Parts: sequence; C-alpha cells; structure tokens
Amino acid sequence: MKKLHVHILFFVFLLILMNACKKTDNFQSDQLADYFQLQVGKYITYRLDSLEFINFGTQDTIVSYLAKDVVDDSITDALGRPSWRVIRYLSDTTGTQPWTPAEAYMVTVTRQDVEVVENNLRYIKLALPIVNGFSWLGNSYIDTRSLYSEYTYMDGWNYTYDSVGFPFNTFMGTIPNAITIDQVDNTSNVGDSSFIERDYSVEVYAKGIGLIYKNFLHSEYQPPNIGVPVGSTSGYGLTLNMVDHN
Repeated sequence: MKKLHVHILFFVFLLILMNACKKTDNFQSDQLADYFQLQVGKYITYRLDSLEFINFGTQDTIVSYLAKDVVDDSITDALGRPSWRVIRYLSDTTGTQPWTPAEAYMVTVTRQDVEVVENNLRYIKLALPIVNGFSWLGNSYIDTRSLYSEYTYMDGWNYTYDSVGFPFNTFMGTIPNAITIDQVDNTSNVGDSSFIERDYSVEVYAKGIGLIYKNFLHSEYQPPNIGVPVGSTSGYGLTLNMVDHN
C-alpha cells in the first residue's frame, strides 16, 4: 500500500514538472535590440508636429517639421557602458530646406532595459520581457518629487506593453510587427476642481526599425480669475510619425 502511495505521488510530481516545463517553453520574448537599429548612419525620418500654446495660453497652434534621427557615433555613458549618440535634424515639411541639427540624445541597451537620455532626463523606454501586460516605472530615474522639480507630472508613470507583435499604420505605410507602450493617460483636477491637468503619452516601436510613432501631451488649464480674466492653458505636445527609414 505504501509503494502505491509513493508511485501516485511520484506520478503527480512528474505531471507538475512537465506542466511547468511546458509553460517555460511557451514563454517567449523578443530581444531589446530587435527594436532598434543602432549602427552608425542608420536613420528614421518623421513628420513632427509640435503643439504650442500661444497668446498667454488662450490659443494653441501646431508647428510642423520633418525630423531625421541619425545614429551618429558609438560612445560610452557616464557609467562606462556602451551607448549610441543620436542626432535629430530638422527641415521644413517638404524637406527642401537644409537639415539643421536640433538636439542629440543617447541610447543605452543593457541586458534588462533600454535607457534613453534626452534633455538630461533618463528614461527606461523598453524592458524585458516584451510581452503584453508587462509594466515598469519608466521615469524612475527622473526627479519627480523634490520641491523644485519641473517634472512632478511624470511621477509614477507605469509603462505597459500593449499589442505586442501587431501591425501599426504610419505615414510610411503599415508596419507588420510593432509593440505599443502605453505610458500614461490621465486627466486630473488639481486644487480647485476647475484647474485641470492632462497627461498622455504613448510610443510605438517596430521590430528591425525602432521608434515609429510617439504621441505626447502635458497641459494645465487655469480657469479665469481676477488676475487673468480668461482661461489659459500651458504645456506642450509632440507627435512623431515615421515617413522613411534606411
């Protein structure tokens, strides 16, 4: 009887082990480097639409450009890790004006994530595993909580993978294999219920290409008061949509 119990327990153990192995075998994730082309000379061209609030925040306008992000050189970051410098050039929307360098940013691919330093802000753009629903605090290296921080609105953004491996439509056409990162989608009232803050950010990366779409908005609406007789909005927005790459 004892031998029978031992055999039954051993059989149950084998079933559990086989099931665990099966789940492990089915768990797959692309590599982080699959979603970047980090070679000198590689570029992606975008239609860039910049949202600006003018006339003391009473109106908004969109200023448009062509933006070309070019991998310029391999470098090391402040921690001595291999990184890449990317320069963004701007031209008019027809591309007939000379390409003018506008800014530079740095990309570092580690074993667990992809870090991008832009305007002295360090973001964790991608992280492993690349599977639907996986999330991480993408702005955790940014000072969002000190008394004088300009970036308190970025606190606690929970980057989350969505639509992994799905096609995505760009100005260049439909890209067959992409991942969407939902970074934030929040509207809140601050203090007085009529003071409204809006934060929205999403990025899309394509396998074998890189960033193909970005939509960012941060705005704060101040209702009319004694000092400002009309409501005003401050903040900015940015949309990037790929039109070409090599």
